[in-house]
Amino acid sequence: MPARTGAPPGSSEPVPALARAWPVGSRPRVLRGWEPPPTDYGPGHRGVDLAAEPGEPVRTVAAGRVSFAGRVAGRGVVAVELTGTGEPPLRTTYEPVRPSVAKGDVLKAADQVGTVEATGGHCPVGCVHWGLLRGRTYLDPLSLLPPRLLRRGPSRLLPVLGVPLPR
Repeated sequence: MPARTGAPPGSSEPVPALARAWPVGSRPRVLRGWEPPPTDYGPGHRGVDLAAEPGEPVRTVAAGRVSFAGRVAGRGVVAVELTGTGEPPLRTTYEPVRPSVAKGDVLKAADQVGTVEATGGHCPVGCVHWGLLRGRTYLDPLSLLPPRLLRRGPSRLLPVLGVPLPR
């Protein structure tokens, strides 16, 4: 049965913004965003590519249990079922990763799952492909990030209308 994209059939369950960290770095550059295909087999991008250097630590974005750690099509892959995210649970995937965890390991948010592998082909520069699924349905992994992790640059105080500026 093929993996599906978009909203889970018969479900309007939103993706909770429960991530506590980015998978790599503190605010990595998104090299390619999520592009859901129009059909199950159509062209698209079923995750996001984050800039990352080979050897850089890869972390789980939220607490969960490792459901897979191994090789798929010659690349290291780690999948983590996220705790308390319904049935079926949300599952994040990270590749190419040299796993430092094993199936069944219980993780806290931001625990290291491995390091970025130096494999070519997917990105023009080093990257980690980060995916999100509920069952066999692909979702946008950036939806796991709360606003504080998505914000760029420093906070700025703006003037409030009707309040005089200090002299």
